[in-house]
Amino acid sequence: MPLASDYPFLDVLWSMIIFFVFIIWIWLLITVFADVFRRRDIGGGMKAVWLIFVILLPYLGVFIYLIAEHDGMADRSMAQMQQAKAQQDEYIKSVASNASPADQIAQAKSLLDSGAITQAEFDALKAKALG
Repeated sequence: MPLASDYPFLDVLWSMIIFFVFIIWIWLLITVFADVFRRRDIGGGMKAVWLIFVILLPYLGVFIYLIAEHDGMADRSMAQMQQAKAQQDEYIKSVASNASPADQIAQAKSLLDSGAITQAEFDALKAKALG
């Protein structure tokens, strides 16, 4: 006798829906915890109150936090993404300039000879290339 014959299709469907809702709630809980710890506008006591509230009243706590802090969550998330993008751009710029220090000094020397930069600017560029 097959094992699944005692488990009707609607029960399978209902179990899948319950599992999906549980996974979504876990995701929301992690998002709320991350946002609470990322916040800099509240102190440790208020963070503890929010976490205790979310832990003691799981669904209600998460939904109240989402309703009360939705604008702040979006702002903090955007600020974090912009900071990550700026760091990535800076890294790409630092890696993309594959010119050797000798090439950079030669470029700076040609700029100095053409009069585009002063001796002080040349010295600064040379120090940057060597440093």
